[in-house]
Amino acid sequence: MTEEKALLQVKDLKVSFFTPAGEVKAVGGINYDLGYNEVMGIVGESGSGKSVEAYSIMGLLASPGKVMGGEILFEGDDVLKYDKKQMEDFRGNKVGMIFQNPMTCLNPVYTIGNQLMEAILCHKKISKEEAYKKAVSMLELVGISNPEKRMRQYPHELSGGMRQRVMIGMGLICEPKLLIADEPTTALDVTIQAQILELMKDIQEKTKMSIIFITHNLGVVAKICDRVSVMYAGKIVEQGTVDDIFYNPSHPYTMGLMRSMPRIDAEEHEALISIEGTPVDMLNPPEGCGFGTRCEYCMKLCLKAQPPVVDLGNGHFSKCWLLTLKEKGGETDGE
Repeated sequence: MTEEKALLQVKDLKVSFFTPAGEVKAVGGINYDLGYNEVMGIVGESGSGKSVEAYSIMGLLASPGKVMGGEILFEGDDVLKYDKKQMEDFRGNKVGMIFQNPMTCLNPVYTIGNQLMEAILCHKKISKEEAYKKAVSMLELVGISNPEKRMRQYPHELSGGMRQRVMIGMGLICEPKLLIADEPTTALDVTIQAQILELMKDIQEKTKMSIIFITHNLGVVAKICDRVSVMYAGKIVEQGTVDDIFYNPSHPYTMGLMRSMPRIDAEEHEALISIEGTPVDMLNPPEGCGFGTRCEYCMKLCLKAQPPVVDLGNGHFSKCWLLTLKEKGGETDGE
């Protein structure tokens, strides 16, 4: 993707947390581009660094976390070099975010209307009357009935699904070019989850905004995303279109995720295959491939050195020594 077509470019981003036990390298040099009007899914198990990189984009990385290197370019400007005023304008106005636990992100002592209007009045030079109308209109857009009544209610008076919709409304109300959704459907039942995904896809198509959708649910990825980045141990191990990831996965970790999913075309009583082993200790990351100790194809080389990026064509990339050796016509039977 050329720079002119990229809304967001993450280049060699490294993030660490400095704890009493030592340095936790949560994100270890990731790269990806996000185009205009594109939905990028970021998937991986808990602890892979998905949320940390999102908080880094928003400038919300909490202590003892620190960005150790790299660039985050939004329309060509490095977000990491923004001062406080620039970051306040960027956050909420140009980039919105739906946090991982929306059930507890609304302030319990302020009405829904107050919280929606606050975001508009902070970033837009409009009157309170105009802000009120815009907030009511946003509640209608996200599918909340009787919006004027909801404006006067407090979060505890709404159901989980309605609070979820309010959070989406808060993320969209300033009409950002980019929305970061950090596992927004995790706490919802499957019926409400399907409605929320349909709503987000519909709004995305109407507003033409870009979305980074962070999840561990591959079913959600299939529903809403255009491209996918698969993260493991703080690194992106595979990246490609939804079709690439679902029909032609090339990294053993991606293959493991696919095998652990229930399939509609599976044989009756067919068992799901889990990924054996435990996630990497990020206090002491391995010298070689992070997935090596859990990989059924692991070679000695995998434990000694980080695999390079292999270009599989059409924007499909993967990091695996198996692919590198196959590309060079080398041996892959243990060395």
